[in-house]
Amino acid sequence: MTLNTVWQQQYNPMNNIWLSALIAVIPIVIFLISLVFFKLKGYTAGALSIISSAIISIFVYKMPVDKVAGAAEQGIVSGLWPVASIVLAAIFLYKLTVKIGCFDIMKESIASISPDKRIQVLLIGFSFNAFLEGAAGFGAPVAITAAILVGLGFNPISAAAICLVSNIAGGAYGAMGIPVTVPAALTELSPVKVGQNTAVILCLITILVTFLIVFMVDGLKGIKEVFPAILVSGGSFAATQFVLLEFIGPELVDIASSIVSLIALIIFLRFWSPKNILSAESKITDTKHDLSGKVVFKAWLPFILLTVFVTLLNTSFFKSLVQAANPQTGQKRGILNSLVFKIPYYIDSTVVKVSPIAEKPTPMKAIFSFEPFTSTTTAIVLAAILTIVIFKVKARIVRIVLKETILELWAPILTICSVLAFAYISTYSGMSSTLGLALANTGKIFPLVSPILGWIGVFLTGSVVNSGSLFAGLQHVTATQIGVDPSLLVASNIIGGAIAKMISPQSIAVAAAAVGLVNKDSEIFSKTIKWSVIFLILAGILNFLFTM
Repeated sequence: MTLNTVWQQQYNPMNNIWLSALIAVIPIVIFLISLVFFKLKGYTAGALSIISSAIISIFVYKMPVDKVAGAAEQGIVSGLWPVASIVLAAIFLYKLTVKIGCFDIMKESIASISPDKRIQVLLIGFSFNAFLEGAAGFGAPVAITAAILVGLGFNPISAAAICLVSNIAGGAYGAMGIPVTVPAALTELSPVKVGQNTAVILCLITILVTFLIVFMVDGLKGIKEVFPAILVSGGSFAATQFVLLEFIGPELVDIASSIVSLIALIIFLRFWSPKNILSAESKITDTKHDLSGKVVFKAWLPFILLTVFVTLLNTSFFKSLVQAANPQTGQKRGILNSLVFKIPYYIDSTVVKVSPIAEKPTPMKAIFSFEPFTSTTTAIVLAAILTIVIFKVKARIVRIVLKETILELWAPILTICSVLAFAYISTYSGMSSTLGLALANTGKIFPLVSPILGWIGVFLTGSVVNSGSLFAGLQHVTATQIGVDPSLLVASNIIGGAIAKMISPQSIAVAAAAVGLVNKDSEIFSKTIKWSVIFLILAGILNFLFTM
């Protein structure tokens, strides 16, 4: 078969959907065994998954070799931009704040609110994590908050695991609600209704997460001692989350809920504190700096700038500047649209989705999109540049920080690229859809396993948005077949995806890099997998009850 020849996917190559699914899951099993049991490096496990998925795609699914190579290429490039670029920029900014002394003051300002580690995970690991998820998304929230917790004296593996688990709270609605709006648009459902159907389960899970991260720090004793603070933090977050999802929409859920949660807990701590203080190991409670409002504001300025730039670049105004013209809707071409580069891969529109994944044969787009004016990477870089200017950072320091960042992150970037290469091969070959169809064949009990689709999608791609793009249509079709409201099952896909954020190899690689534990992915994975499975089972049971 020659280059650019159209190839149609097949989803049941063995003429038995369960046998086909058993073969399709082999690369995932290989990855997990390599990581958990053999404790191989993340990029080695990823490479083995690439090889196994390529072999299955070619010899079982009859996918042309050039299409397999093209899918892998797209995955590798996607790993570099935007994912790796965001992580590089975020860690560079963090390291810069350490070098110029801002981070010490930031740590002391947090400790001045409360020196208690259990309170600090609520403030930083939970609320600030969700805020960054709502503003930036991708790997930035976990990278930045995990690094801050390590700076506060937390064990690196614990810090990474806590921030990954906490990311459930914001994962379904960041950045700016697109994990809900994208699958809703793909299935022609109301994003408000889909968001409403995520509300009850995810609000409950959000509250449970606040209890869990305190438990991860100090067990049941910790929960008992800071119980009121947990209720204030998780309760205010979940209440705001619920109200916004019910009456407004998903776009500002993370930002508003996290701000309310932060303010509520800070105010509460003015009138209450735990009887026993669980201090951090770094002994930062002895303040060494002037913590006046001006000094604290300046220390936090790099992250304030980050938040401002990320928020601005995600506003409808900036997006309108780069939008393409659409004669059908009357949408005008943005004045900066010429600076948006969309480069098709050679497999663009040469792989075709067919029934039952698509109602009619649909070519799969494969386009590299470079949009610097709405990119999270750009926002972080702008914050870093202004930080360098405002703090008059010497060029020598900038070079040192940049070199340290690159040297520390090359292995995690290899892991990210290898995982996404494997994910794209699975998606374009149809293996991912095979797994979905097998689950969809469970009939009336499908709502019980429906969140697993979203969970698998995020494990493979690292993104709730991509998971929705992959499986929202299948959720919609299956819901119609079994007589269930489609918005419920599309919502369950989002819920399952958010729960999988903590075990996504991509997210774990980012977390490991942020806390200086390169190639320790397996240790972090072993800390998060059990909680992800428990939450997934809970979500499945609740989803089944709601659809009865």
